[in-house]
Amino acid sequence: MHPDLAIERNFPLVSLNTFGIDARAQYYVRVESLADLRAALADPALAALPRLLLGGGSNIVLTGDYAGLVLHMATRGIAATAGDAGTTYVRAAAGESWHGLVEWTLARGLGGLENLALIPGTVGAAPIQNIGAYGVEMRDYFHSLRVFDCASGATFEMDAGACRFGYRDSIFKHADGQGLVIVDVTFALPAQWRANLRYAELAQALAEQGGAAPTPRQVADTVIAIRRRKLPDPAVVGNAGSFFKNPVVSRAQCQALLQTYPTLVHHAQPDGSEKLAAGWLIDQCGWKGKSLGPAGVYPKQALVLVNNGGASGADISRLAQAIQQDVQARYGVLLAPEPVFV
Repeated sequence: MHPDLAIERNFPLVSLNTFGIDARAQYYVRVESLADLRAALADPALAALPRLLLGGGSNIVLTGDYAGLVLHMATRGIAATAGDAGTTYVRAAAGESWHGLVEWTLARGLGGLENLALIPGTVGAAPIQNIGAYGVEMRDYFHSLRVFDCASGATFEMDAGACRFGYRDSIFKHADGQGLVIVDVTFALPAQWRANLRYAELAQALAEQGGAAPTPRQVADTVIAIRRRKLPDPAVVGNAGSFFKNPVVSRAQCQALLQTYPTLVHHAQPDGSEKLAAGWLIDQCGWKGKSLGPAGVYPKQALVLVNNGGASGADISRLAQAIQQDVQARYGVLLAPEPVFV
């Protein structure tokens, strides 16, 4: 083992995953610098092990103890530089809190990320999932990111095209991106900011507040209030936020469903497809507020699965599968989980 690397054995992960699942890592390294990462992967004993990159643990379901090496990305640092035409480039280390980054930009009068306030997790995890909320996706303000290639040991920049962003998707969720570790991410924030109020609930909440055009701070505060009202705090109730992706179906399939279910919640997409509301589908199947053992569906939002106390990864998986089966049986639509099962 590398003499300068702090390597922990049988390390508890219960506080490092937002579901609060009690699992342990065979080996654990807290990565606070690129040098730490290089050292861990240069160590022959560690490099040969299965490897799990862990940020805020907000998008994983631990199905048991991890027989391998957990690399906990805990790098820090945020900096801003001026770009062309008044654009501000903000680069943040992968281990920074995502919401902390949003607050950092707001404190400096920079708009763009406010609709994504209070999303749990780290900066490095945001591109992997292409996080999104209230009418905005991370890729809307993404500029580039820097990765470490575990195979070659090289670091290099990737732009949006190379990252292949999609709906809750990116290259990092596919085979050709598995060996790439995100080191830091740069965002391009506009000089001429305009509030994105495409999401009806957000627009209505801001309209009810009255006053002039909202500021980025006001938009963020409203988003935070909505999220706190609808979603459980992972520090109180274990959860991973929205558990299922909103399924995308063809227009023909959507029209056929509307014949039987005229109140079906759907949103037309630019390519002619239709995005259905997964939470509505789950709610209509009667799962909101119900439990299956120690795992349950949050009473205020059917899209959120929760750990009611002592739930294992198997408990969460059992509940998710039961919901998937019910939705598919009634609507002919298969829901895909957002979190990764490990």
